[in-house]
Amino acid sequence: MSLLKIKNLHTYFKTENSLIKAVKGVTFEIKEQETLGIIGDSGSGKSQIALSILKLFQKNQNIYNGQIIFQNKVISDLDEKEIRKIRGNKISMIFQDPSSSLNPVLKIKDQITEVLILHRKMSKESSLQESFNILKKVEITDPKRVLESYPFQLSGGMCQRVMIAIALSCSPKLLIADEPTTAIDVLAQKEILNLIKKIQKKNKMAMLFITHDLSIISSLVKNVIVLYKGQIIEKAPYNLILNNPIHPYTKRLINDFLITSINSINYVEKNNFFENENNLFNFNLFKTQSEPDLDFIEVEKEHFIRCNLLTKKSKSFFK
Repeated sequence: MSLLKIKNLHTYFKTENSLIKAVKGVTFEIKEQETLGIIGDSGSGKSQIALSILKLFQKNQNIYNGQIIFQNKVISDLDEKEIRKIRGNKISMIFQDPSSSLNPVLKIKDQITEVLILHRKMSKESSLQESFNILKKVEITDPKRVLESYPFQLSGGMCQRVMIAIALSCSPKLLIADEPTTAIDVLAQKEILNLIKKIQKKNKMAMLFITHDLSIISSLVKNVIVLYKGQIIEKAPYNLILNNPIHPYTKRLINDFLITSINSINYVEKNNFFENENNLFNFNLFKTQSEPDLDFIEVEKEHFIRCNLLTKKSKSFFK
């Protein structure tokens, strides 16, 4: 059963002279307890999709077209008062940089109790006890000290655990994890990923996991969508994306992943590969904006691609 459906989402930034199209015609769905991965380079629109779901917009940003449906309710049409009932409650989000997401002038206990009082209608006293319990659930061994701490007094990994605790404090149905390990060290990354996976399974949550790094999501997701300049250009199960990438841009992402994973590959070979692929990127990825949107073509079972080359060449061109 579908928990979240996004239909033809267009999210733009309005400037004095133009519209910056951050998300262009994105459509996907997440089923209950499913984890969907979104991969793409920085600036591809990944985070803007997440922010659109929760309507965490800047003043010059808005949804210009499309629908976001959560639990069979169109939430993209809700005003700020109504979306606040869902944000941090039924849908929670873990942000890229925990140190900047936490309020630097409030103790951790005040930041957790604020959420509990708002959404779970707890008293101050009961919310403090629940804050202690929540920190224990995210495997913080000294919750009393952490509750009395300010964010700057904690490590990056500890701040991220606190962010996870806040995100999970109201037992959300959907967790959005936006590059949750980017700002922390490698050892803490592994611990955080294992923690997210463990808690998701225990709480039976659905999750949207956003990353630029394929290795991060290998043990978390079943299906992946690849985003390029605000558009989905390939979607398939993770193993198909990793072992048989078809779109030139996806191949580039996989090549980058393999190069960072296998030290024997020469850096010059990496540059040559990118240079060759850029010949395809510059001229052939998409039709011009005046032409109709490209449809997805199923090149193998459960493996879909949208690329201008596929409309001009046979499917075997990509094999």
